[in-house]
Amino acid sequence: MHGGDEVVAAPAGPPQPLDWKFSQVFGERTAGEEVQEVDIISAIEFDKTGDHLATGDRGGRVVLFERTDTKDHGVSRRDLERMDYLISRHPEFRYKTEFQSHEPEFDYLKSLEIEEKINKIRWCQTANSALFLLSTNDKTIKFWKVQEKKVKKISDMNLDPSKAVGNGSIASSSNSSSPKPCLANGSSLGGSYNYLSHDFSFPPGGLPSLHLPVVVTSQETNLVARCRRVYGHAHDYHINSISNNSDGETFISADDLRINLWNLEISNQSFNIVDVKPANMEDLTEVITSAEFHPTHCNMLAYSSSKGSIRLIDLRQSALCDSHAKLFEEPEAPGSRSFFTEIIASISDIKFAKDGRYILSRDYMTLKLWDINMDSGPVATFQVHEYLRPKLCDLYENDSIFDKFECCLSGDGLRVATGSYSNLFRVFGCAPGSTEATTLEASKNPMRRQVQTPSRPSRPLSSITRVVRRGTETPGVDANGNSFDFTTKLLHLAWHPTENSIACAAANSLYMYYA
Repeated sequence: MHGGDEVVAAPAGPPQPLDWKFSQVFGERTAGEEVQEVDIISAIEFDKTGDHLATGDRGGRVVLFERTDTKDHGVSRRDLERMDYLISRHPEFRYKTEFQSHEPEFDYLKSLEIEEKINKIRWCQTANSALFLLSTNDKTIKFWKVQEKKVKKISDMNLDPSKAVGNGSIASSSNSSSPKPCLANGSSLGGSYNYLSHDFSFPPGGLPSLHLPVVVTSQETNLVARCRRVYGHAHDYHINSISNNSDGETFISADDLRINLWNLEISNQSFNIVDVKPANMEDLTEVITSAEFHPTHCNMLAYSSSKGSIRLIDLRQSALCDSHAKLFEEPEAPGSRSFFTEIIASISDIKFAKDGRYILSRDYMTLKLWDINMDSGPVATFQVHEYLRPKLCDLYENDSIFDKFECCLSGDGLRVATGSYSNLFRVFGCAPGSTEATTLEASKNPMRRQVQTPSRPSRPLSSITRVVRRGTETPGVDANGNSFDFTTKLLHLAWHPTENSIACAAANSLYMYYA
């Protein structure tokens, strides 16, 4: 254009709210079926490619699922995208294998039962078509290798099992068609005799030559899960988090008071990098609730506390990272303090966004999005359980106030999600100007509970703007006016790393949705 005729493109508005649809369910319960405690899912994790999904349960089992819809075209997904081939199908998974990761144990020194429940699963880098993952219960972390191996079979045996005699010895040879069996020295035996009699008497001249069995590799394959390493005896308290480093060589494990750094290759040694245990336990005011490595910077990690703060630490500063590089916490509103203030401020989960710029945190009432370059407060707050504020006394009495809900971010960073009660989960838009706040139910009809709730208008998400987004706020009821069921809670969910697809756990059932 010339001179003053320059056209300025209008800024693109926020993305439209997603229309979520049911995709699959694994382990669906029939009406009235009782759920076994050991079958309840306790961990969900996609791998980095999104082609594999792992779940852990309270019975110590790990179940793996693999994606199937990308294999039907005969070309890799990346090639299809390069050719602008429109893939209209949504992600579909199938059961791959399962294995027993942990068994119940008993600590005789402390007279303590150690549950087999899987607390966390983390995928490691694949190598030679084998899958690697870390799983942990309260005390012990294990490194697993899952690989397809060709089945080996025994063949060409010279003993005929069909002619076995009563005591299990073999009466004749499979190559008994030769009239005169040869001895090792080449001479032949005249006359007939039994090779092995009931009392195993040797024939005159010794035994005939023995045909050794041959091991043949067939084309059949079996998936084999093998525990490569066990990282144990490093935590006095229950492990709440494990997280892989982007260097592919190390990982961290965190309990209530300490964070340890491990090398994947070394199972008998770890380095304590954070220790918040006071000299006198009576002085203890907060504990570690979650920890995660930065997705790209191998020297940075974040951990959250029961006081609602997040600390970002740099491993280059010192060997023991007692001092943090940055502290993220929201100042308490004056006059708002109550008996429940600290309990509901406790952060149950933190997740880095894919690019590492933002941290998502979940406390009992809210989801908060933090910019790691701005430690004055969260850039966005999403109200999840505000309607429960009048019921905090009841929730404290039945221990529901201590439920630990997880959170997740979409791969593009435009949306966040977390679970709630009555098997509901919430999806919020966090792009500038977005007012998306969707409530979905973990069932075959996810929109059943959905009503159009006017969301409060939010200001643009700039570097200093704070956004507060609310879901439905009617006290004691959900979006459809139904009273909440605190016994059915959706604690665990995961967002596919590259697509708008969510996997979530409702008791022993794994539900998958796409948009």
